[in-house]
Order: sequence, then structure tokens, then C-alpha cells
Amino acid sequence: MNYVSVENIAKAFGERVLFKNISFGINEGQKIGFVAKNGTGKTSLLDIVAGDEEPDDGQVVYRKNLKVAFLPQEPNLDLNLTIEQTIFASDNEILKVINDYEKALQNPDDSEAYQHAFEQMDAMNAWDFETQYKQILFKLKLDDLSKKVSALSGGQKKRLALANILLSKPNLLYLDEPTNHLDLEMIEWLEEYFAKENFTLFMVTHDRYFLENVCNEIIELENGKLYSYKGNYAYYLANKEARIANEQTETDKAKQLFKKELDWMRRQPKARTTKSKSRIDDFYEIKERAHKRRNDHQIQLEINMERIGSKILELHKISKSFDNKLLLDKFEYVFKKGERIGIIGKNGTGKSTFLNMITGSILPDHGKVVIGDTIKFGYYTQSGIQIKEGQKVIDVIREFGDYIPLKKGRQISAQQLLERFLFDRKKQYDFVEKLSGGERKRLYLCTVLIQNPNFLILDEPTNDLDIVTLNVLENFLLDFPGCLLVVSHDRYFMDKIVDHLFVFRGEGIIQDFPGNYTDYRVYEHSSTPKVSKLENTEPKKGWKKDNKAGLSYNEQKEFNRIERDLKKLEIQKKEIESLFAEGKLEGDQINEESQKLQKIIEQIESNEMRWFELSELMEE
Repeated sequence: MNYVSVENIAKAFGERVLFKNISFGINEGQKIGFVAKNGTGKTSLLDIVAGDEEPDDGQVVYRKNLKVAFLPQEPNLDLNLTIEQTIFASDNEILKVINDYEKALQNPDDSEAYQHAFEQMDAMNAWDFETQYKQILFKLKLDDLSKKVSALSGGQKKRLALANILLSKPNLLYLDEPTNHLDLEMIEWLEEYFAKENFTLFMVTHDRYFLENVCNEIIELENGKLYSYKGNYAYYLANKEARIANEQTETDKAKQLFKKELDWMRRQPKARTTKSKSRIDDFYEIKERAHKRRNDHQIQLEINMERIGSKILELHKISKSFDNKLLLDKFEYVFKKGERIGIIGKNGTGKSTFLNMITGSILPDHGKVVIGDTIKFGYYTQSGIQIKEGQKVIDVIREFGDYIPLKKGRQISAQQLLERFLFDRKKQYDFVEKLSGGERKRLYLCTVLIQNPNFLILDEPTNDLDIVTLNVLENFLLDFPGCLLVVSHDRYFMDKIVDHLFVFRGEGIIQDFPGNYTDYRVYEHSSTPKVSKLENTEPKKGWKKDNKAGLSYNEQKEFNRIERDLKKLEIQKKEIESLFAEGKLEGDQINEESQKLQKIIEQIESNEMRWFELSELMEE
């Protein structure tokens, strides 16, 4: 059943055309992830489809009586209401019945009102919904229902708006970065909720695991054109790579044809026949195709950072409390060269406070932070960049430096650095106030990097960054030779760049875990270790639980078979990937090989998960 038809819409700002003649549909049961670079019209298209903005041309047609909800990045809530009043102010009839019932419970003397409320709960089948409603509020940490919206933080407001939308039970739900301001536990709960509930979704998110586990279609806006991929994020990646390879083949063919036609054009006399004119028109079309080139701005920075001495950063029994809430309790750690540590934990457990103590903006209540003489911090905070009126993009970065040194005696200018982070020369002379939220984050990142730090500290660097920029940042961080300390709720990002975790569990408890986020989740699900202070919570090397039972004969056979199968699957995967890289596949071959690749990836993931389960049963 078709819910929405988007028909030939277009949007431009002055001479800048974001997109034109864009058409697609949203059908019942689809869970669509919408991806695009920041600044290319992603938010405009989402606002148009959601009805918050009008297109310059075209139209968006909705099915009659369709119930639609939209979660923007910055929710518009009534600041004078409480959390409870905000929720019950919606037009959901079941919520109104629940509200009447809860009021009746507070006035037990009015038996008539109670009886009526009880009967209404039965009639509307509201009992299960009441349980679900309370579960959603609990999961989103909105348990103080009497708290005014005006007293909530930005993250709490976003969670309240999300709860309101989930409870309204819409047919179609639009979401703009739904995982921002959620901790990892909330994200995984929301991911599971969307995966199993019968919602139709159209969402913008940079969370690639969320796209992988929730979506059944990816739509990408690139260079003003729309591309659709009928699968999850892994399917999108494989098929996009095949499309790019195919486009490159077509471009190469067009270049050859262009050379041939150019030679013909030069030989023609001035008087042209109708047939000649047609061929001339074709020539200019070929010329456009032949000169088409991809502009992905892949970044590969080899920064020649300042030398790191033997003493880097030492934390000696540091403790910190706020309003009698213990965040750190005699925490000790000595950083080593090249360490890449991720920090995870629920909101409010002290992660940002920890970073601020390291960089000296907050002092510990007890203990000592010792910083080596050669250490130069690069600190990316959640507060972002401070905008000055009338300042241009290039002026912002030049306040921090004109260039950064690269290896082998080379250097990169401020302009070149901005280009590598997707700011073309024209964009560099735009006023900063005209930038989107994601573009400002990108610019802020450049101001941190151009200072040539040897110890990078990143506090939620992935918020508001598009997937293309995330890949750019990840490639840089993978090559970064210094120390890295990062707080992030982006699981894909953490898996890719860190190999060590500090897990903030609250009440001053910090677990030191030797692995990335997926390693940690496997470990958590396979064992229930006793958690105490850091020095008592370090998992055993290889994080295998102490289980001497070993494997049965059949399990041992299965374990050996899985290892053999994984080797074969990896070989098959590389063979198909090499076919894509060579660009020799065409038409149906691309689809066929893409489907094979997707099945192989799924088999590898399934086998690896079983391999981990059996590994846990083995004796050390």
C-alpha cells in the first residue's frame, strides 16, 4: 500500500540547485534510511517530504487519513508543561483513557468515576498499552513525570519528543537523527523496538549499525540525483561500490567515443546537414558524460605530529563528585604511546567530566593528573565552534594556523585541509552562519587538527556528521600515530577506531576492557562478571570466562568446521570484491554478484557469532 508519492520535486537557494526532478514513493512496511552529504539538501528534502517545507516544483501526495509524525533534531515542545502533561496532551485516545484512569485512582472516594474509567480501560484494551507506555518512559529515562519541560536538558527534550511520537502510534514516522542524545543502552533498545514494531519509517541517521539492523531500504541523494538500494546498509555499500565501478566503465567508454567524435567535428565543413546537426547534439551529450568525474574527497592525511616523550599522561587516584553524586573514585591509569581508548557508559556517569579533568578545565577533588612535557592536546568538545558575525570559513581555521606539517617535509595549507574535509574553494568564502550543523562540526574538527596535536580527545565527534564525513574522519584516525581518547555512542565508529574501552558504570565504577565495542557486547552477553573498582574488574587476557567444562565431541567438530568454513567464505568474499574492483561486471551480473556477496557476509557474521559462543566454553 502506497503511503506517500514524491513527484518531481525540486529545491534551490538562489543559483544553488540542491536537487530537481526527484521522485520516489514510501510504501507500508518500508523502513527507509536516507543518506547524503551535509549541505547537499538532505534536511531540505526531509522537511519537504514531512510537509514542513514547500518544494520549488513538484508535489508530495499523501494517502487519505494517514497518521504521520515527525521527530526533528530540535523538538518544539511547550516549555510550560510537565513531562506527564506533554505526553497526555497528544491526540491519542488510549492515552486520554489511561490519564482518566490514573486520576480516578487518586480519588478512590469517587467510585462512579473509577468504575467508568475502569470500563473505558477495558473497552479500549488500554491495559497492555499502559505497560508499554511506562516501559518506553523508563527506557528513555523519563521517570520524573512532574518535571517541567523548561527544566529539561536538550537531550531530555529530544527523548521526550521521541517518547511522545512512539506513543502516538503513527502509520508513518519521519526521524531526523533519532539516536542523537541517546546513550548506547537506549540506542540498542530503540533499534530493537523499531526492528520488531510495525512502523513505516523514513529517517536520516549517521548511525550505521542502526541503518544495518533497522532499515530494509537505503535511499541516497548524491550530486542532485537519487539512488535507491533495496536492502540494509551492508547491501547499500556493496551495490554502491558496484554502481560506481559501472559508472567509471561507462565514463571510460564515453571518453573514447568523445575522442572519436571530436576528430569528426574538426573535419566537418561549416555547412551542416540535419543529420550532422543531430550528431553534433549527441557530441555535446557525450562530452558531458566523458567529463563526468566522481568527487568523493577521500582524505588521507599523514600528519607529522610533534614528538611524544616517555611520560604521556598519568592519572593518580583521581576522584570527583558533584552534588554528592560520585563520578570517579580513586581512578588510576598510565597512558602509553599510541593508545586508542574509547569511553562508553550511560549519560550522567561522568564521561565528559573525565575529559575535562584530563585537560585541566575541571580539577579533581582528590588525586593528581600529571601531563608529560611534550604532550599537546587536541580537544574536540560537544559545545562546538563559537561563531563570530561576518566571519568566513577560511578565516575561522586561519585563527588556529596557516598550515600543518606532513611527513617527508611536505605541508598542507589551511585551504587544502578544508578541501580534504569537503569544503571546496567557493564554500571556504561562505559566511560561517550560513553553514549547516554538520558543516560547522566539520569546520570545528579542522580547527582542532590544524593545531597538530599528538594527543586527540574527542567528545561525541560523530553527532551531526554525515556518513561520508564519518568515513573521512575514520580514515584520518586510523592513520593518526598519537594517543586517542574518544567518547561516542556510534558503535560502528568505535568498532573501527578503538581497541580498548573504559566502561563508565556509574557510582565511580570504571571497567577497563581490552577490546572494541562489539568485543565488549559479546563478552557481556556470554558472562556476568562481578564488577568492582577498576583494579578488580580487568578481564582476563583474551576475555574468556573461566569455564573448565570444555567442549563436547560434537561441539569440537562444529568448532573445527566453522573455522574451515570461515576461511572459505573469506576467500569467496575477496573474489567477489575483486570482481567489483576490476569493473568488469555489467547489468544483471552486478545484481547477481551483489546478492551473493550479501549472503556470504551474513554467513560470515552468523558463523563468527557461533564461533564466539563455542570459544567461551573452551578451557583456557
